[in-house]
Amino acid sequence: MEERDEQLFRGRVYGADHDDPGPRAGHVYRELCGGPLDGLLLDVTDWDAAQLADGAALLTHLGRYGDAGRSRYRPRPGDPRHWDHAGDAPGVS
Repeated sequence: MEERDEQLFRGRVYGADHDDPGPRAGHVYRELCGGPLDGLLLDVTDWDAAQLADGAALLTHLGRYGDAGRSRYRPRPGDPRHWDHAGDAPGVS
């Protein structure tokens, strides 16, 4: 495993239990870059190619819209293991 991969593997996972926030062996992750979730890992293990290409709108209270707001992340062109913050949006009621 490359040094960068080891650093990524030691990160915290978005939505994980606070008592066990680390990544799990055999899972696939994307690193969130920028925005309120910067540095977290997103578990995309069961995502299909279309979902991976689209990115994600993740629930967070840390963004511009507070409780139940969403932060949008999209794959970085040329480096799809890193997803860049693409803005915040209000959550869906």
